[in-house]
Formats: sequence, structure tokens, C-alpha cells
Amino acid sequence: MLITGAGGLIGQILRAGLADGRLVRGLDVARHPGVDHVANMTKLRRARRAFRDLDAVVDLAADPSLSASWRAVRRNNVPATLNALEAARLAGVRRVVFASSNHVVGGYERDEPYASVVAGRYDGLDPGRLPRLRSDAAIRPDTPYAVGKALGEAAARFYAEVHELSVICLRIGTVNRESRPTTPRHFATLLTHRDLVHLVDCCLAAPPEVGFAVVYGVSANTWRIWDIEEARALLGYSPRDDAERFRA
Repeated sequence: MLITGAGGLIGQILRAGLADGRLVRGLDVARHPGVDHVANMTKLRRARRAFRDLDAVVDLAADPSLSASWRAVRRNNVPATLNALEAARLAGVRRVVFASSNHVVGGYERDEPYASVVAGRYDGLDPGRLPRLRSDAAIRPDTPYAVGKALGEAAARFYAEVHELSVICLRIGTVNRESRPTTPRHFATLLTHRDLVHLVDCCLAAPPEVGFAVVYGVSANTWRIWDIEEARALLGYSPRDDAERFRA
């Protein structure tokens, strides 16, 4: 299998966590530890060389900054995503795991009760009664970066339905080096390293019948605002961590 964007934090976590029993290769735009192929994913011809003889691809290649400009998203993130899907199709890859983002639905965090939850204001709220967002909620991107990820999800569905390429889109929550909350919002959005590796492993092992899916990547946080029951039922995702255990 191949991880694109392997030089980033998530790429490094997955490279180490998925290596047991798998041959894992890494691709990035620059040389880093754990990077076997140096290629710019905005150049399809170069990307295709690294996609030969692959069973699966985890596509992380993008500028991950929430402050990325429209220009950066158009010139880098969108073509990198489209090229990953096209290179996978041409190479006969079985499955692509696409790193989408929770920010595809980030606009809901302006509304109650989500605004209070991500701010750490819990008075009058019951975490067991939160109307958690499912994958079929209308998208509400909060940045140009998020719009690019929403386009990636749409392209993934096209490739799944028209070209029969299995693609699972992960709306990834907060993954940081500390693997613990560092802001009030993280108590809702944290995805620990352990749960991240488990989730991607579930995606890779999912049966062929899973042709297309969108699921949220978040740990079993008491105050999570996104639904993970779809990921449990479809992929067998069973997160072990809850951000509450880090609460002072």
C-alpha cells in the first residue's frame, strides 16, 4: 500500500502504525524519513509511477492549513486529490482511503448546541442527547480548504460509481502530536493516534462491497458532535479513547 503525503504528521503515524504485516510505502513532495517516492501529486505522470502494483492507497496529499487560500486549494489540493483518484483507477488499485476533513461540516459549529460544545460551555447540555452530525448532513464548509475536501468527496463518489473504484472518505477530527486535547474544542474533536490507526486499518480491511462511504474520524469522546455509529456498523470501527480521560 502507498501513503501519499507521508511526510506529514498523520502520514508518519500511519506509516508506523500500519507497518505490521503490510508493505507500506510513502510518497511526498519532499524527502523525509519514511518517504520512498518523491513526487508532486499535482503532476499525474509522476504520481502514476508510484501507484504501480498497489492494492490500496491512503491519500493524505494536501496543504493541511485551514488558512490555505483559494489559489493554494485550486493549484495544489484539488489537483492532488483528483490525480490520486485517477492514478489509482489507471493502476487498478482496489481501495483508496481519502483524508477528508471535519471542516466539510464546520459551519455547524456556529450553531447551538455545537457552538457551546466546542467552546467548552456545557451548562444545561446532556452529552447523551446531542444531535450528532451524520455523514448525510448537508455540507457546510468553513474555509476554502474545506471546500476542496468537499470537492474531493464528490470526486470520490464519481470514481466509485462510474469507475468502480472503492473509496472511503474520512472526515478526520483533531490529530495532534500530543494525542490529547490542548484546547476546549479538542474534547469534542480529538482523534488519538491509536484510534486513527485503528480506523484506517478498518478501512483497508473493509469488504469489497463497501464501494463508497463517508465516515467521521473521531475518538469515542463523551462530547463528540459527529456520529460514529456508521463507522462502527460499516467498518467495524471501535475506538478505545475518550478525550475526557485527559480532563484536569
